[in-house]
Amino acid sequence: MKRAVNLIASLLVTVAFMWWAFRDTDVSTQIASLKAANYAWILPYFVCLTFVHIFRTLRWGSLLSGLEHVPFRKLNEASGIGFMMLLVLPFRLGEFARPFLIAQRSSIRRSAAMTSVVLERIVDGLFVAALFRVLLFFVPTETPEVRYVKLGSWLMFAVFGGGLVFLLLGLWQQERTVRLVRATVGRFSPGIADKVADIVDTFVGAMRQLPDRKHIVLFFLYTFAYWGVNGLGMALLARAFDCSGAPAGMACEPMNLSLFQSYIVMCVLVVGVMIPAAPGMMGTFQAATKVGLGLFLPAAMVNAHGLAYANVLWLCQTVQQIAFGLILLSISHMSFRELAGKMKKDDDTAVTRSSVA
Repeated sequence: MKRAVNLIASLLVTVAFMWWAFRDTDVSTQIASLKAANYAWILPYFVCLTFVHIFRTLRWGSLLSGLEHVPFRKLNEASGIGFMMLLVLPFRLGEFARPFLIAQRSSIRRSAAMTSVVLERIVDGLFVAALFRVLLFFVPTETPEVRYVKLGSWLMFAVFGGGLVFLLLGLWQQERTVRLVRATVGRFSPGIADKVADIVDTFVGAMRQLPDRKHIVLFFLYTFAYWGVNGLGMALLARAFDCSGAPAGMACEPMNLSLFQSYIVMCVLVVGVMIPAAPGMMGTFQAATKVGLGLFLPAAMVNAHGLAYANVLWLCQTVQQIAFGLILLSISHMSFRELAGKMKKDDDTAVTRSSVA
């Protein structure tokens, strides 16, 4: 029942955002834009996506090195399958897949691996928010859309910066932080306060096993490379909609997206896909891309080439992540259903132990 409610809620979010994104366009316009595209640019974009996968796998390995040096093959399996699960499960529940998978392939505890995922998300959030703010200084017009986007960047700072401050506070004063959680959350729900305090205790304990300086530097270098290639790939794919693939005699106005603009669209997209939605992040992905493109392009262009670009971008990322995940699942001699069943069984066991305790 709980899974059904989650799925229905996520589908409602997707339907709402899909309606908003496509309410000003029609099917014939989209088909015309897709027909005019030059799909040769998909190949270099897939190359960029492959490097994105390699960089984020290597940086996770750098973060885990304080706990254990995991061979790339095992790290790659856990990363590829985990990111596929993140894509196909609703409400970003797939975030729990990577810690589960790496715990099966090493001596790293699942809770410690989960801490590394949380730290990744905090660093990504702060990095994208900072990049966002810097880039927006060079956007000349102060339209309502730009003001809303700036507000989104500040919200990212607040959410991820607050998370970082809380974890650093816990690292500095672990016992006081746990007591603070029990004193505040406990006023409303002692049971939830105990669970949150245990989570904080576990997270802080894992943070004390951070990697050495060399791997910390590598982690941030891989982070720069990961986001750098991501934005570059989006700029390359946008060239597919420059009308070079349009049939002779077909009227077509090219869509031009510079590298600078592609990084801003990427930042807006990151903010958008943070919203929990249905599997595949449909709806939020297209709506966020539309908002980002709308900062530079006229509405008619966004509702034609822009949304066609958003759909091709989404499809490429989805196909790449699912293909990598399925290949690595096959190499691991495991099925999707078997993996989901093991994760559920492991969660149920953890809940039972927590209840007994």
